[in-house]
Amino acid sequence: MKPTARERLLAAANELFYAEGVQSVGVDRVIERAGVAKATLYNIFGGKEGLVRAYLQAQHASTADRITTAVAQFDDPSGRLLAIFDSQGILFAQPEFHGCAFVSATAETRRGSLVEQAADDYRAWVRSLFTALAYQVGAQEPEVLAAQLHLLYDGAALCARMDYDASAAFTARDAAALLLNCAAGDGRHAEIGAAVTKRADI
Repeated sequence: MKPTARERLLAAANELFYAEGVQSVGVDRVIERAGVAKATLYNIFGGKEGLVRAYLQAQHASTADRITTAVAQFDDPSGRLLAIFDSQGILFAQPEFHGCAFVSATAETRRGSLVEQAADDYRAWVRSLFTALAYQVGAQEPEVLAAQLHLLYDGAALCARMDYDASAAFTARDAAALLLNCAAGDGRHAEIGAAVTKRADI
């Protein structure tokens, strides 16, 4: 079936926004690439901000699918957690990797914007995933471990982009493994972890 106008606009936005930046690409270039009228973009998304939000929501869905697929390959909690960084390593090695779409999109956005809300939703999902897995491994302070792992996750993406170093993910993975060894508890959080996992859809 022929892609809808919405699908064509999102495909164009994904290609242009991710490669060149949200601030650098105007709506005229997006509609030209998508082959639709400007009125169509405004009717569907309400304007550029709505289009950027939809683009980020699509990035969120794609990232969540990639990570959950990687996590699902392991049965043991530690392996599931470290798989997140393995998945990053594969992403960083791709020629079309241009850094974190959410960092780039929110660099100059206003507080409370639709763009910031989309980025916040994504970051909340990442944190909930790390928290769920931290409970599963029996960490004594799961929320603290999740915050530390999230910091490694963000830092790996920044280093991979700025240093052109795909191995940043594996450096972060090694650090995550050390944190897991230090944070392991006595397994009393397993029941809580199961409930958190269900909420995080992993």
